[in-house]
Amino acid sequence: MGSIRIAIVGIGNCASSLVQGLEYYREGTNDTVGLMHWEMGGYRPADITVVAAWDVDSRKVGRDVAEAVFAKPNCTAVFAANLPATGTIVKMGAILDGVADHMADYKDERTFVVANDTQPSKEQVVAELKASGADVLMNYLPVGSQKATEFYAECALEAGVAFVNNIPVFIASNPEWAAKFEAAGVAIIGDDIKAQLGATIVHRVLTDLFAKRGVKLDRTYQLNTGGNTDFLNMSNHRRLESKKISKTEAVQSVAAERLEDDNVHIGPSDYVPWQNDNKVCFLRMEGQLFGGVPMNLELRLSVEDSPNSAGVAIDMIRCAKIARDRGVGGVIDPASAYFCKHPRTQMTDDLAQVEVEKFIAAA
Repeated sequence: MGSIRIAIVGIGNCASSLVQGLEYYREGTNDTVGLMHWEMGGYRPADITVVAAWDVDSRKVGRDVAEAVFAKPNCTAVFAANLPATGTIVKMGAILDGVADHMADYKDERTFVVANDTQPSKEQVVAELKASGADVLMNYLPVGSQKATEFYAECALEAGVAFVNNIPVFIASNPEWAAKFEAAGVAIIGDDIKAQLGATIVHRVLTDLFAKRGVKLDRTYQLNTGGNTDFLNMSNHRRLESKKISKTEAVQSVAAERLEDDNVHIGPSDYVPWQNDNKVCFLRMEGQLFGGVPMNLELRLSVEDSPNSAGVAIDMIRCAKIARDRGVGGVIDPASAYFCKHPRTQMTDDLAQVEVEKFIAAA
């Protein structure tokens, strides 16, 4: 059916894993691992190409995407080292609220080195999206980038490019923004990508299991540590509000009964530099079995954070392109519910999988 041309905002660890993955899967390597389907709606990973990119770090701006994904402060696993040049040069992006002030207190190799290049106007980004022929715009900005995310969402709307919102800034799940995309006939999937097997999806599945097996969940926590720029950015708790809402609601939405605020704590907990892109989750659930007999469950999950979401991103890209091919605009609810933590419409994961399979198969 042709190619899928994507644009990327934020060439960080997640973008690195995505770009590496496109090359890794190009020849069908391990094609059953990490993807919902090898072929989806007629599209394979090899059909996805990067045609536009923006970042604000001087070590990335002006370089080919294939080189920029390995530049500092990126620290994720390298599983496809010899990337061919994409021919797409990373351009200076709009900063707005995309860089937290406290990041300046850390070593350059751990944080952003902001380029002195002139930031683009909305008109310039829209023109670039149109000129590149982009089908889908991927948002990989740091958590808390409300204004910057809205800037690029507006660009996608004006350029008629599908928008995939991978971060916990609420666009697809915001009624006003959802209405804008619906009116423009532009597809959007979001908000806040779920990893292939991350803390949130594990917590959700266990919470759903408690509900289905009649176990009363009394209280739970999910504590996460990591050493990438995402965790460093989120060490400023003022940038964490939407992230905590997104992760907490993802679990609350599948519980048999909503927990009181004091009985649920879910969110990033600490920045540990030597962990780099490794994320460690400590999860505890306390509840009651038959007869009110108490029980508890404890779990420790360790994953490389960015590759854990890259396969999901490939599936989101393909769903967004399928919607665009069909002329479907607005929020793609089945894909948002299955692939994201904070969709407009929450579903259990088994139901969301059924619905997204229906969406893919629809004529």
